Amino acid sequence: MFLRSIYILIFVLAMTAASAFGQQNADGTSSLFPKGAEKEDQPIGIKEQLEKMRIEREKKDHDDMIDRGNEALKISEELEKKINTTAQLDSNDRSKLESLEKLLKKIRTELGGDDDGDGTPDPDADPAEAKANERPKDVVDGFKVLRSNTIKLVDELKKTTRFTISAAAIQTTNTVLRITRFLKFWN
Repeated sequence: MFLRSIYILIFVLAMTAASAFGQQNADGTSSLFPKGAEKEDQPIGIKEQLEKMRIEREKKDHDDMIDRGNEALKISEELEKKINTTAQLDSNDRSKLESLEKLLKKIRTELGGDDDGDGTPDPDADPAEAKANERPKDVVDGFKVLRSNTIKLVDELKKTTRFTISAAAIQTTNTVLRITRFLKFWN
């Protein structure tokens, strides 16, 4: 009996809460707890300031992406110089390759790209492009290809604006990532 009255009380409370959520407030909102002021209620000056801040943030993000591209180029040049003198990779070089890979992934994400897939070449691609995607014959050649593709990536990044999505830059980023991964695990 006592248990039955508790069930009835819970049912009545649930129905009351459901009806309270279903009612509309005077301003047309249907929430039990009205929201704060909407963005439309903000003064025009605040809206303009928020828009300016958004534009500044987008400009800064684009400049940061170009800086990351320049950093990737710097790392690839350092690695190429090192491999030309010693012809071997040490742990410091492998950590540079890992940081290069992280930079490239961040650039690709900012460009709006995704993983490069299975790595099969595009049949409609330029033959010179297909040659660049082939595996390098040795470590020295691999770092030369890495540097040349990184230069190409930086050039393509500099051509972009914060309003554009460059498929060529995404494809070049994927190419440089494949080469980086290949060199990272070179025996």
